[in-house]
Amino acid sequence: MAYSKIGVIGAMKEEIELFHNHMDQVNESVKAGVVFYEGQFHGRPIVLCKSGVGKVNAAVTTQILIDTYGVDSIVFTGVAGAVDPDLNVGDIVVSTECLQHDMDVTALGFPRGTIPYEETSLFAADDHLRKLAVEVSGELFGGRVKEGRVLSGDQFIASRETVAQLYTELGGACTEMEGAAVAQVCTMNGVPFVVIRSMSDKADGSAHVNFAEFTVQASENSYRIVDQLLKRLQ
Repeated sequence: MAYSKIGVIGAMKEEIELFHNHMDQVNESVKAGVVFYEGQFHGRPIVLCKSGVGKVNAAVTTQILIDTYGVDSIVFTGVAGAVDPDLNVGDIVVSTECLQHDMDVTALGFPRGTIPYEETSLFAADDHLRKLAVEVSGELFGGRVKEGRVLSGDQFIASRETVAQLYTELGGACTEMEGAAVAQVCTMNGVPFVVIRSMSDKADGSAHVNFAEFTVQASENSYRIVDQLLKRLQ
């Protein structure tokens, strides 16, 4: 895999503005209400965009990146809530796989998180992108890096009970609102991906307090990782 044209997605302005500030030869266009920035980053062609929050926005944006802009790999970057009790604010999670925690057809006998009648509901990250992200993250943040399952759902989790369920029942490392949608679309199209999340909160009762305070710092952490990842893909 050449990784010759990379799509970089964040859900919020804070998660993409550092990339935008460091891009060259930027061409701006709009599709489905999403602004796409085509340009150069460390001499490499990338397409940067803010998907907006939630799985539908993320899925639509990902398919446009693939169909309209011809990206051959995708990195989703930004913040998340920690689910694994060993994770703290500022720690990094690199996706091994992604799962939709709010996909719930248990009433029909399907395990929670299972998409009925599909071959898989777990969407594995690209090995090369994952390993490189872990390597770079480890160099930047030492032992504050964890590979794990990223859980996604159209919910902002702020309950200790829910966090415990996501960890024990679904084996999540962190929870957010877009990654599994990006992962599913990439898998359906045969496009490599990785999700890199910096923990902005503990996804428990203190989430509303921590989130605003740490989102900017967490976004900077994510930027530093993807910055180095893209350099080393050259």
